[in-house]
Amino acid sequence: MKQAQHTLTMRPREQGLLEITGEVAAWVGGQGIGTGLLTVFCRHTSASLVIQENADGDVQRDLETFFKGLVREDPALYRHTTEGPDDMPAHIRSALTATQLSIPVAGGRMALGTWQGIYLFEHRARPPTRRLILHLVGE
Repeated sequence: MKQAQHTLTMRPREQGLLEITGEVAAWVGGQGIGTGLLTVFCRHTSASLVIQENADGDVQRDLETFFKGLVREDPALYRHTTEGPDDMPAHIRSALTATQLSIPVAGGRMALGTWQGIYLFEHRARPPTRRLILHLVGE
């Protein structure tokens, strides 16, 4: 059994979905593990991770619009406002999605479906640098 770990540093420029499938796949492919399990973990409380369709950009735009409507950026709705009007909504959106993904690895590649991609879902208007931990276990 082998293990490998890596920190993937992302610098999103804006709110929304940022596809990271390519970066994660490249790292997995270089680890020499044919069969295993990949964990992708977001070390933040105002960003999250999702696996979503990556063939039609309208899917990402519709998800972004849905979450903005579901969790409004209105300071009158929240107690926690010291970090700006987008911070508490970002925490709520993160709580509604996931901060960790588990993805099987087969044949040295992530076993994602044909139209699936991995996304960092950035919930802040002016995002900070984001760090994701990739941890691969297998043989």
